[in-house]
Amino acid sequence: MADLRLSSLTVMLRRQGRPVNTKRVRRLMHEMGICGEAPARRPRTTDSDHPFPRYPNLVEDLKVSHPDQVWVADITYVRLRKEFVYLAVLMDVFARGIRGWHLGRSLEQELTLVALRRAFEHGRPEIHHSDQGVQYAATAYVEMLNATGSRISMASVGEPKENGYAERLMRTIKEEEVDLTEYEDFADAWRQLGRFIDDVYNTKRIHSSLGYLTPGEFEQEWTVRQRLHPNDRSLQKPAGSVV
Repeated sequence: MADLRLSSLTVMLRRQGRPVNTKRVRRLMHEMGICGEAPARRPRTTDSDHPFPRYPNLVEDLKVSHPDQVWVADITYVRLRKEFVYLAVLMDVFARGIRGWHLGRSLEQELTLVALRRAFEHGRPEIHHSDQGVQYAATAYVEMLNATGSRISMASVGEPKENGYAERLMRTIKEEEVDLTEYEDFADAWRQLGRFIDDVYNTKRIHSSLGYLTPGEFEQEWTVRQRLHPNDRSLQKPAGSVV
Protein backbone atom coordinates (compact mmCIF):
# COMPACT_ATOMS: atom_id res chain seq x y z
CA MET A 1 0.00 0.00 0.00
CA ALA A 2 2.82 2.39 0.89
CA ASP A 3 4.64 1.60 -2.36
CA LEU A 4 1.42 2.25 -4.31
CA ARG A 5 0.94 5.60 -2.56
CA LEU A 6 4.53 6.56 -3.29
CA SER A 7 4.25 5.55 -6.94
CA SER A 8 0.98 7.41 -7.38
CA LEU A 9 2.40 10.59 -5.86
CA THR A 10 5.45 10.34 -8.13
CA VAL A 11 3.28 9.98 -11.23
CA MET A 12 1.06 12.87 -10.15
CA LEU A 13 4.06 15.17 -9.70
CA ARG A 14 5.42 14.17 -13.10
CA ARG A 15 2.07 15.00 -14.70
CA GLN A 16 2.44 18.46 -13.17
CA GLY A 17 5.75 18.82 -14.99
CA ARG A 18 8.03 18.16 -12.02
CA PRO A 19 11.14 16.10 -12.91
CA VAL A 20 11.09 13.63 -9.99
CA ASN A 21 11.55 9.92 -9.42
CA THR A 22 10.45 7.76 -6.51
CA LYS A 23 13.81 8.09 -4.77
CA ARG A 24 13.47 11.86 -4.63
CA VAL A 25 9.82 11.73 -3.58
CA ARG A 26 10.62 9.22 -0.82
CA ARG A 27 13.42 11.45 0.48
CA LEU A 28 11.22 14.56 0.44
CA MET A 29 8.40 12.73 2.24
CA HIS A 30 10.79 11.65 4.99
CA GLU A 31 12.15 15.19 5.30
CA MET A 32 8.60 16.57 5.62
CA GLY A 33 7.55 13.89 8.11
CA ILE A 34 4.77 12.55 5.90
CA CYS A 35 6.35 9.28 4.85
CA GLY A 36 3.89 6.44 4.48
CA GLU A 37 6.43 3.66 4.79
CA ALA A 38 9.15 2.68 7.21
CA PRO A 39 12.60 3.52 5.86
CA ALA A 40 14.45 0.48 4.60
CA ARG A 41 17.26 -0.66 6.85
CA ARG A 42 20.58 0.25 5.32
CA PRO A 43 22.87 -2.69 4.69
CA ARG A 44 26.16 -2.82 6.55
CA THR A 45 29.07 -2.88 4.13
CA THR A 46 31.94 -3.11 6.63
CA ASP A 47 32.50 -6.17 8.78
CA SER A 48 35.66 -5.69 10.85
CA ASP A 49 34.99 -8.69 13.10
CA HIS A 50 37.22 -11.29 11.41
CA PRO A 51 40.34 -13.38 12.12
CA PHE A 52 42.55 -11.94 9.37
CA PRO A 53 45.66 -9.81 10.07
CA ARG A 54 45.33 -6.05 10.59
CA TYR A 55 47.64 -3.46 9.09
CA PRO A 56 48.73 -0.05 10.40
CA ASN A 57 47.70 3.26 8.88
CA LEU A 58 50.59 4.20 6.59
CA VAL A 59 49.03 7.30 5.02
CA GLU A 60 48.35 9.56 7.99
CA ASP A 61 50.13 12.87 7.30
CA LEU A 62 51.64 11.40 4.13
CA LYS A 63 52.33 13.87 1.32
CA VAL A 64 50.88 12.50 -1.91
CA SER A 65 53.01 13.75 -4.79
CA HIS A 66 52.49 11.46 -7.80
CA PRO A 67 50.01 9.08 -9.43
CA ASP A 68 49.58 5.58 -8.01
CA GLN A 69 51.36 6.49 -4.79
CA VAL A 70 48.18 5.80 -2.80
CA TRP A 71 44.96 4.08 -3.79
CA VAL A 72 41.96 4.15 -1.47
CA ALA A 73 39.22 1.53 -1.55
CA ASP A 74 35.68 1.37 -0.26
CA ILE A 75 32.28 -0.30 -0.68
CA THR A 76 28.80 1.21 -0.68
CA TYR A 77 25.30 -0.10 -1.28
CA VAL A 78 22.98 0.87 -4.15
CA ARG A 79 19.23 0.52 -3.80
CA LEU A 80 17.29 -0.98 -6.70
CA ARG A 81 13.53 -1.42 -6.89
CA LYS A 82 13.49 -4.78 -5.10
CA GLU A 83 16.98 -5.32 -3.71
CA PHE A 84 20.27 -3.81 -2.68
CA VAL A 85 23.45 -4.29 -4.68
CA TYR A 86 27.00 -3.29 -3.79
CA LEU A 87 29.60 -1.09 -5.46
CA ALA A 88 33.33 -1.46 -4.79
CA VAL A 89 35.73 1.21 -6.05
CA LEU A 90 39.43 2.03 -5.95
CA MET A 91 40.60 5.62 -6.43
CA ASP A 92 44.04 7.11 -7.01
CA VAL A 93 44.39 9.86 -4.41
CA PHE A 94 46.76 12.07 -6.41
CA ALA A 95 44.53 12.65 -9.44
CA ARG A 96 41.22 11.48 -7.90
CA GLY A 97 40.71 9.08 -10.79
CA ILE A 98 38.76 5.87 -10.22
CA ARG A 99 41.14 3.07 -11.20
CA GLY A 100 38.69 0.21 -10.88
CA TRP A 101 35.13 -0.65 -9.83
CA HIS A 102 32.74 -3.56 -9.70
CA LEU A 103 29.03 -3.94 -8.96
CA GLY A 104 27.85 -7.14 -7.29
CA ARG A 105 24.73 -8.65 -5.78
CA SER A 106 26.49 -9.61 -2.54
CA LEU A 107 29.37 -8.61 -0.28
CA GLU A 108 31.26 -11.81 -0.99
CA GLN A 109 35.00 -11.66 -1.71
CA GLU A 110 34.52 -11.57 -5.48
CA LEU A 111 33.16 -8.01 -5.26
CA THR A 112 36.49 -6.48 -4.22
CA LEU A 113 38.68 -8.97 -6.08
CA VAL A 114 37.11 -8.10 -9.43
CA ALA A 115 37.38 -4.37 -8.70
CA LEU A 116 41.07 -4.81 -7.86
CA ARG A 117 41.75 -6.85 -11.00
CA ARG A 118 40.13 -4.15 -13.10
CA ALA A 119 42.16 -1.47 -11.31
CA PHE A 120 45.38 -3.36 -12.04
CA GLU A 121 44.67 -2.84 -15.73
CA HIS A 122 45.44 0.85 -15.15
CA GLY A 123 48.34 0.71 -12.72
CA ARG A 124 49.73 -0.58 -9.42
CA PRO A 125 49.59 1.30 -6.12
CA GLU A 126 52.59 1.81 -3.91
CA ILE A 127 50.16 1.85 -0.96
CA HIS A 128 46.63 0.42 -0.83
CA HIS A 129 44.51 2.03 1.91
CA SER A 130 41.10 0.87 3.11
CA ASP A 131 39.03 0.21 6.20
CA GLN A 132 39.52 -3.05 8.11
CA GLY A 133 36.57 -4.79 6.47
CA VAL A 134 36.88 -8.51 5.85
CA GLN A 135 36.87 -8.04 2.07
CA TYR A 136 40.14 -6.08 2.26
CA ALA A 137 41.82 -8.20 4.93
CA ALA A 138 41.00 -11.62 3.46
CA THR A 139 43.88 -13.76 2.24
CA ALA A 140 43.07 -13.71 -1.48
CA TYR A 141 42.89 -9.91 -1.60
CA VAL A 142 46.08 -9.43 0.43
CA GLU A 143 47.94 -11.92 -1.75
CA MET A 144 46.98 -9.99 -4.89
CA LEU A 145 48.42 -6.80 -3.39
CA ASN A 146 51.54 -8.52 -2.10
CA ALA A 147 52.18 -9.99 -5.54
CA THR A 148 52.49 -6.48 -6.97
CA GLY A 149 54.67 -5.18 -4.15
CA SER A 150 51.94 -2.89 -2.82
CA ARG A 151 52.09 -1.98 0.85
CA ILE A 152 48.84 -2.42 2.78
CA SER A 153 47.42 0.34 4.96
CA MET A 154 44.20 0.34 6.98
CA ALA A 155 42.16 2.89 8.89
CA SER A 156 41.41 2.24 12.54
CA VAL A 157 38.13 0.47 13.31
CA GLY A 158 35.31 2.97 13.72
CA GLU A 159 37.32 5.85 12.23
CA PRO A 160 35.86 6.56 8.76
CA LYS A 161 37.71 9.90 8.66
CA GLU A 162 40.92 7.89 8.32
CA ASN A 163 39.63 6.80 4.92
CA GLY A 164 38.31 10.24 4.13
CA TYR A 165 39.04 10.38 0.41
CA ALA A 166 37.15 7.13 -0.19
CA GLU A 167 34.27 8.34 1.98
CA ARG A 168 34.01 11.58 0.00
CA LEU A 169 34.17 9.70 -3.29
CA MET A 170 31.26 7.50 -2.26
CA ARG A 171 29.30 10.56 -1.18
CA THR A 172 29.88 12.11 -4.61
CA ILE A 173 28.72 8.96 -6.39
CA LYS A 174 25.60 8.83 -4.21
CA GLU A 175 24.71 12.53 -4.55
CA GLU A 176 25.48 12.94 -8.25
CA GLU A 177 24.35 9.58 -9.61
CA VAL A 178 22.68 7.04 -7.30
CA ASP A 179 20.27 9.40 -5.52
CA LEU A 180 19.16 10.91 -8.83
CA THR A 181 18.56 7.69 -10.73
CA GLU A 182 15.80 5.09 -10.58
CA TYR A 183 17.50 1.86 -11.65
CA GLU A 184 15.19 -0.66 -13.29
CA ASP A 185 17.29 -3.71 -12.40
CA PHE A 186 20.86 -4.89 -11.89
CA ALA A 187 21.80 -4.57 -15.56
CA ASP A 188 20.47 -1.00 -15.67
CA ALA A 189 22.42 -0.08 -12.53
CA TRP A 190 25.59 -1.57 -14.06
CA ARG A 191 25.15 0.44 -17.25
CA GLN A 192 24.34 3.74 -15.61
CA LEU A 193 26.94 3.53 -12.84
CA GLY A 194 29.53 2.54 -15.43
CA ARG A 195 28.57 5.52 -17.57
CA PHE A 196 28.87 7.87 -14.60
CA ILE A 197 32.23 6.53 -13.43
CA ASP A 198 33.93 6.10 -16.80
CA ASP A 199 32.31 8.80 -18.92
CA VAL A 200 31.47 11.49 -16.38
CA TYR A 201 33.50 11.26 -13.18
CA ASN A 202 36.88 10.34 -14.68
CA THR A 203 36.70 12.42 -17.85
CA LYS A 204 34.20 15.29 -17.43
CA ARG A 205 33.77 16.14 -13.74
CA ILE A 206 36.13 18.91 -12.63
CA HIS A 207 37.61 19.13 -9.13
CA SER A 208 38.52 22.35 -7.35
CA SER A 209 41.37 20.50 -5.62
CA LEU A 210 42.83 19.73 -9.06
CA GLY A 211 42.74 23.34 -10.25
CA TYR A 212 39.32 22.77 -11.86
CA LEU A 213 40.60 20.00 -14.08
CA THR A 214 39.17 16.51 -14.47
CA PRO A 215 41.13 13.56 -13.06
CA GLY A 216 42.17 12.59 -16.57
CA GLU A 217 43.30 16.09 -17.46
CA PHE A 218 45.22 16.56 -14.22
CA GLU A 219 47.13 13.31 -14.56
CA GLN A 220 47.87 13.94 -18.23
CA GLU A 221 49.22 17.44 -17.51
CA TRP A 222 51.34 16.10 -14.65
CA THR A 223 52.77 13.36 -16.90
CA VAL A 224 53.66 15.83 -19.66
CA ARG A 225 55.23 18.26 -17.19
CA GLN A 226 57.28 15.52 -15.57
CA ARG A 227 58.52 14.35 -18.95
CA LEU A 228 59.61 17.85 -19.95
CA HIS A 229 60.71 19.12 -16.54
CA PRO A 230 61.27 16.22 -14.11
CA ASN A 231 62.17 18.51 -11.21
CA ASP A 232 59.27 20.95 -11.65
CA ARG A 233 56.85 20.59 -8.71
CA SER A 234 54.39 23.29 -9.77
CA LEU A 235 51.72 20.76 -10.77
CA GLN A 236 51.92 18.85 -7.53
CA LYS A 237 49.21 19.44 -4.99
CA PRO A 238 50.16 21.11 -1.72
CA ALA A 239 51.39 18.88 1.07
CA GLY A 240 48.57 17.24 2.96
CA SER A 241 47.26 14.06 4.47
CA VAL A 242 45.20 11.55 2.55
CA VAL A 243 42.86 11.14 5.50
